[in-house]
Amino acid sequence: MEEKDRTYHAIHAAQLYYYQNLTTDAIAREMGVSRSSVSRLLAYARENGLVSIQVIDVEDQPTSLARAIQSHYKETRKVHVVPVSHILGESDWLERTAQYAANYLNTIFDSDMIMGVAWGATISAISRHLQPKTTHNSHIVQLNGAGNTRTMGIEYASEIILRFADAYHASVDLFPVPTFFDFVSAKEAMWKERSIKRILELQKRADLLLHSIGAVRSGVPSHIYSGGFLEEKDYQELRRLDIAGDIATVFFRRDGSFHNIPLNQRASGPDLDLIKEKRAICVVSGLAKAAGLHAALSGGLVKELIVDEPTARLLVNKYITNEKDKYLDEKYYI
Repeated sequence: MEEKDRTYHAIHAAQLYYYQNLTTDAIAREMGVSRSSVSRLLAYARENGLVSIQVIDVEDQPTSLARAIQSHYKETRKVHVVPVSHILGESDWLERTAQYAANYLNTIFDSDMIMGVAWGATISAISRHLQPKTTHNSHIVQLNGAGNTRTMGIEYASEIILRFADAYHASVDLFPVPTFFDFVSAKEAMWKERSIKRILELQKRADLLLHSIGAVRSGVPSHIYSGGFLEEKDYQELRRLDIAGDIATVFFRRDGSFHNIPLNQRASGPDLDLIKEKRAICVVSGLAKAAGLHAALSGGLVKELIVDEPTARLLVNKYITNEKDKYLDEKYYI
C-alpha cells in the first residue's frame, strides 16, 4: 500500500474507531480488510500524529507537592509533578519527565505558533520523545548559540532543534553564534547583522519558550558545564557572584536576580526578562537542580514548571517546609 493510501485508510479507520466507537471487527467488515489490518492502521495513525489522545483530569486538582510549590512561589502559575519512584536512577527520572513534557507540548503547540527552544541535556531528552503532530505555518527557533573554542556546536544543537521541527512539520531557524562571545563588542557587532536580527525578532515574537535549568553538579550533567563552554576564570566569576544556575546559558544568582552579571553580557541566550514575559515551560529533573530551581522560582523566572516527583519533594522539604525526606540523600539538604 502506498504512503498516501495508507494515510487515507488510517484516517478512515481512526474516524470509525474514535468518532463512531466501532469495534475493530466492525471496522474490518466495513472496510473489507482483516482485523489485524485495522489494528495496524490505528497504530499507524497514532504513530504518525494523525490521532491525538489527551487525558482530561475532571477534578483538575494539583498534587500536594504542586500545590505547595504554587502557594509558596507566587509568580508560578502552573506546576506539573511527574510521578516517578525514588528508587530509580536520575537518568530514568529524566526520561520519564522528558516523555511527559513531550506529550504535554503536543497539546499546547499548534499551527501559526512560534516556539523558542534552548538546547541542553533535558531538552535533548524531550526531543527524543516527541510525537508527530502536523502543524502549519509554525516555527521552531533556537534561543541560544552553541559554539565554543572546541566546536561550533552545530551538530549538537541543530540535531535537537531539527527534531522539534520534524515532529511538528515546522520551519526551523537555527542560531549560528557562539554560546559566549570573547568580547562584548563582538556580540554587539553581531547583533547588528540583519540575519541575526531576524532570529532575535523571532525569539521576541515566540508564543512559547521551552527551557530547563543548568546546574554545575547534577546526576545528568548540564551540557554547558560538561561541554567545554566555560573556562576556569568563568567558574571563578560564577562562584564570586554566588550564581545558582542558568537558563539558556544566561546566569542568575541564588536570590533569582540576573542583572549586572558580566558573563551574561557576553552570552548569546535571551535576556531573562523575555523568559519572565513569555509563556515559558521550564522542565527540570535531578536533585542537584533543586537549588537552582528554588533560585529561579524565587526570582519569578518560572511561570510553568514540569518537574520529577523526587526533585519536587526535595524542593518543598528543603525550601518550604524545612523537613527532611528519609529517601533523599543528606547531602542535598546542606
